[in-house]
Amino acid sequence: MNLNQQLAAFGISPQTGFLPETPPLHSLPAAFAAWEEVAQRLPKYLLSDEFRRLVEDLPAFPIGELRSEAEHERAMVLLSYLGHAYVWCGPKAADRIPAVLAVPWHAVATQLGRPPMLSYASYCLHNYSRLVSSRDLEAGNVALVQSFLGGVDEEWFVVIHVDIEMKAAAALRELLPAQEAAGTGDIRRLRQSLEAIAASLDAMNTTMERMPEWCDPYIYYHRVRPYIHGWNSHPDLPEGVVYEGVEAYGGKPQRFRGETGAQSGIVPALDAFLGVEHAQDVLRDYLMEMRRYMPPGHRRFVETIEAGASVREFVEGRPELREAYDHCVAGVHRFRAKHLEYAATYIFKQAQTDSKNPHAVGTGGTPFMPYLKKHRDETEGHLLAAH
Repeated sequence: MNLNQQLAAFGISPQTGFLPETPPLHSLPAAFAAWEEVAQRLPKYLLSDEFRRLVEDLPAFPIGELRSEAEHERAMVLLSYLGHAYVWCGPKAADRIPAVLAVPWHAVATQLGRPPMLSYASYCLHNYSRLVSSRDLEAGNVALVQSFLGGVDEEWFVVIHVDIEMKAAAALRELLPAQEAAGTGDIRRLRQSLEAIAASLDAMNTTMERMPEWCDPYIYYHRVRPYIHGWNSHPDLPEGVVYEGVEAYGGKPQRFRGETGAQSGIVPALDAFLGVEHAQDVLRDYLMEMRRYMPPGHRRFVETIEAGASVREFVEGRPELREAYDHCVAGVHRFRAKHLEYAATYIFKQAQTDSKNPHAVGTGGTPFMPYLKKHRDETEGHLLAAH
């Protein structure tokens, strides 16, 4: 099995990484027209006080008409956006989702191997379009398919993540060959891989630093963030949310995490490859929990890298590789440090005006500042030059 076939088995493209190689669908077939009309006009409907009633009055979602994986992914995007909009619109969070929405959402999510939530896969990976087909997929040539309120700040926030995913493809395609090189003692091949991974991380960090260009902290906090919260450890929904009509849940409230970049496979895969370990505590448990929200193939990829040859152990005994290895670790550290900086600016320093949007709790339902600081510091501690 060649590398492309290996990656394909995990749902990874050598060109686009965790992003689908074929751009996501913009809409579902005509049978779903009523649902698509609400989804595509969501920014308009959220400005009214009629949105929940509109959802409750929708016709049955014709799930049997979904024919392809791409259609299932578009359905997951649509249902997830409507589900989160239903819960978080208005002055008070809804603690129940009507069966007309909850039942198909659960069914599609089960088919895709993820919880019925707006996770990173639907918020970013399957929610983009390329503006000019002849140009690279990067910020400036990417648009969202689905939004909540719309506007440049919401658009740019997700576009930056799409660009980062694209830049990460060059690193992801090197991980398996690099582990093979470590296992066989091929120093030249491993050095090439480490240098390519470091360059990919440099490109990811350059993109990350562009976030403030079009995404304002105040607008992000008050207009973008409110709709991506989950209902696990959220103060306004302490018991979670009931998915009406979903037999598997037996009428009991469910507690799921909200959308967060921790649900991307990029950094977990790089941690696994570089041997960056996080202390066994509730913070590490949270990172492991986030894998549940990844597409199953991406989760398997991270686990495969974890089970592979230890690049760190191989490099420790070979000084000629240490600089290239440390460049990679430094790239992950820089990424985490910038994420921490943004978390402080875009969230923690903002004035909370709505209990539905707490500034001390992340969209994943955690006290994010201690988590991000710990992960940043633990990454820096893995630099070989520091030992």
